[in-house]
Amino acid sequence: MIQELIKGAEPKFQKAIEILEEELAALHTGRASVSLVDDIQVDVYGAKNPIKAVATITIPEPRSILIQPWDQANLSRIESAIRESDLKLNPVNTGENLRINLPELTEERRKEFVKIAHEKAENARIAVRNIRGDILNHIKKAKSDGAIGEDDMYYGENELQKVVDKYNAQIEEILSGKEKDLLTI
Repeated sequence: MIQELIKGAEPKFQKAIEILEEELAALHTGRASVSLVDDIQVDVYGAKNPIKAVATITIPEPRSILIQPWDQANLSRIESAIRESDLKLNPVNTGENLRINLPELTEERRKEFVKIAHEKAENARIAVRNIRGDILNHIKKAKSDGAIGEDDMYYGENELQKVVDKYNAQIEEILSGKEKDLLTI
């Protein structure tokens, strides 16, 4: 029973890691990347949609991003969404598309991005802790219901902690890789 609980939570732990990877991919390192802007939410057609759902995003040069909306009426909405994002990018509206030129990152800006990366990693750790808390509650409830014994409860807690430690190590590994990437000039 305990193993099924832990195995059943694996996809949730995995999702926390995937979300962290997606969020960190959006932090730019001075090089243009589609993932930098593709998930920024734009209010179009009465709903929030990611830019990738309403426009074509290309990288014409290593330090610039070109966004071509499929419907020209959405151009200004996309521009506003990019300006309002926490990326502090300044798109140039050509009337037909948006061009974002990525400036050379200053040391101060790099450290700011590292700080944001740490915040996102902490959010992932919190998600892992919340999942662990849910499973611990299930284990303790099974013990109080008499479905498992006290030894099984402690065994379950130890096994769960091993899984949590594994995912926390992955978070640290991802964060240190991104931090190194951000601080490399």
